[in-house]
Amino acid sequence: MSTRPVLGVIACTRQVGTEPAQAVMERYIRAAMRHADVAALIVPSLADLMSAREVADRLDGILLTGSPSNVAPGRYDDADGDGPFDEGRDEIALSLVGQMIDRARPVFGICRGFQEINVALGGTLRRDTSANDDLIRHHAPDGSAFDAMFDHLHPVHMSEGGMIARALGKTDATVNSVHYQGVGTLAPGLSVEAVAPDGLVEAYSARPNGAPLVAVQWHPEWDADTNPDSAAYFHLLGKALRGEA
Repeated sequence: MSTRPVLGVIACTRQVGTEPAQAVMERYIRAAMRHADVAALIVPSLADLMSAREVADRLDGILLTGSPSNVAPGRYDDADGDGPFDEGRDEIALSLVGQMIDRARPVFGICRGFQEINVALGGTLRRDTSANDDLIRHHAPDGSAFDAMFDHLHPVHMSEGGMIARALGKTDATVNSVHYQGVGTLAPGLSVEAVAPDGLVEAYSARPNGAPLVAVQWHPEWDADTNPDSAAYFHLLGKALRGEA
């Protein structure tokens, strides 16, 4: 039996009952393991006890997931911002991006992960994606039921010839939209892969040091078992981890 690639999946600091926990929502792990055909290891965001460097050699690539927390604004030289924050995740995730690039290994991101990769590479974020009248609403109304948040959809147009357009086999798709923050300034070296109707960047890619880096603002893990477009994101992840993308 051949050994599958090992994907590192970042954990968040969450409160479970009265105790802090390192947690990843299972839908991210299941979608990656099933549709990318990989093994997975959870990477704790305990920056006071470990460094990204210590685990990077053990991983064939990483997936930075979505989260209720936001990247701390100080990470992109902004003085203000809305929490909740997860400083441990900021430290491990942003450091891990650099460690994986140094090793020429794939870096993939979803939602918060999409935002933190941009920050790690020198970009900035904006915090008005559901409050600016010049933009479409990128999040369901406050008070919406959890499942209803993922029923909040909008179209995206993908760059012709881009990695995601090739993976999906088309340049237009409909995606869920569950984010209050988004890309402000795109980091140097990143190429736009998809935009929303209002022009907001919804996906980007790069090949720093030769390995694929691909991130999306939407949540393909939510419906990867039923939506071929969402499954295609994880198929691309699997190919990247095998050196086929």
